[in-house]
Amino acid sequence: AKAAYQLLHGYQIQLAGLAFDSMIASYLLNPAASHSLDQIVSTYLNGSVPAWEELVGKGRKAVKPASLEEEKLAAFAATRTAVLPSLQEKLTAELERLDLLTLYNQVELPLIQVLAAMEEEGVAIDTEALAEMGAEIGGKLATIEGEIFRLAGEEFNLNSPKQLATILFEKLKLPVIKRTKTGYSTDAEVLEKLADEHPIVERILEYRQLMKLKTTYIDGLMAQVDPATGKVHTTFNQTVATTGRLSSTEPNLQNIPIRLELGRRLRKAFIPSREGDLILTADYSQIELRVLAHISQDPYLLESFRQGQDIHARTAAEIFGVPLEQVTPEMRDRAKAVNFGIVYGISDYGLSRDLGVPRRVAREYIDNYFARYAGVKAYIEGVVAEAREKGYVTTLMKRRRYLPDIKSRNYTLRSFAERTAMNTPIQGTAADIIKKAMVDVFRQLNGRRLATRLLLQVHDELIFSVPREELAEVKELVKECMEGAVELAVPLVVELKVGKNWYEVKKDS
Repeated sequence: AKAAYQLLHGYQIQLAGLAFDSMIASYLLNPAASHSLDQIVSTYLNGSVPAWEELVGKGRKAVKPASLEEEKLAAFAATRTAVLPSLQEKLTAELERLDLLTLYNQVELPLIQVLAAMEEEGVAIDTEALAEMGAEIGGKLATIEGEIFRLAGEEFNLNSPKQLATILFEKLKLPVIKRTKTGYSTDAEVLEKLADEHPIVERILEYRQLMKLKTTYIDGLMAQVDPATGKVHTTFNQTVATTGRLSSTEPNLQNIPIRLELGRRLRKAFIPSREGDLILTADYSQIELRVLAHISQDPYLLESFRQGQDIHARTAAEIFGVPLEQVTPEMRDRAKAVNFGIVYGISDYGLSRDLGVPRRVAREYIDNYFARYAGVKAYIEGVVAEAREKGYVTTLMKRRRYLPDIKSRNYTLRSFAERTAMNTPIQGTAADIIKKAMVDVFRQLNGRRLATRLLLQVHDELIFSVPREELAEVKELVKECMEGAVELAVPLVVELKVGKNWYEVKKDS
């Protein structure tokens, strides 16, 4: 419905609201299925409608719709539209049967208009800042390339895996970690294992990171800027991620890198929509851990969040067996990895690899965690058992995720399904909460006729362009809507930051 809504809006046709969206309904009923109209009609009505390819053709033989006769286009549209009343009746009954109507009507359906408005608004880009970063990274790449050639003793094509493999494994005699059908592997996993073997490896990894930053993000963003508006207009996908999260494409603005400082600086190019506006960011603090506390009802997690404690420091004190005041920054960082790892069903092997500690030490961290947070252990065991019994898990808002491999004899498939069972109620509930908050904020902004615009959603964070004179009102409005989106056993906390661009936002008192 979003595409049709945007098309009508482009012709100045304002809809009061949306009555139904078959794609969204299908997504809620089975997120892993195909949600094309022809597939939905086949699944729920045991019928058929003409597919788009039948009208225009496929691949190189496809014709432009504008070249087709009006009668042919009208007949195609009418045939597909004619099934919608029957489809609405059937899908609504299914949504009601699975207790999904509230999520559909109060979150997913109204969210379509929110996303349509965000896509139309777009995000203003400072192309001069991008160009400066591109030139800076280009200089760094040239320097690193020279260092790599010096360490290799010769020049070669750095972007050729075959030539790189020859240098590393035949000339420099580094140990072979993995082979492929065509020869030696030089992927990131292999290079990270070889990082201590020779200084050239670290420089190659750095080169690859910077090259990806330049080609994918800087050059990629520049190419997507609309010259008429100076903005990029991403597409938000509501029916892709099985967890309930939104995704973003063309370009993906939810994946702006933050690991490297240069990557973080890329956010400097994201600026307010209008001259004089400010960027406001609103970020849920540790929302997944707060959801875990609510779902598991673990008394220590509940107490920590209710008292406003630093949950990572508290966990560090528990797993290292030291008083809270003696927790070091390194201990806290390790506890943070444990906290988030537990949410994703991490193993001792995975944690040992992430932290660079022996497997027995990682096992000790996990055992100490569960010894203190017994409620979390009970939740994990309970949700996996429930998934085996029902074949699916649900979020607090009743969103379902089916797990066909939960009883698989294949260990890898079964283990993945078990980890998914642990994480989906947490990650999916967090996704539902921020979607609900977006709908509430959007309604408030429109209801008050404010000029503030919601620009982006990056998982737990919302980004706005706000006129200075509206800042105080909008900060209060956003915080109230986000923290009050749902009622949990622990408070939801939102951190607000303000600045002249996305990179330079700071806490605003």
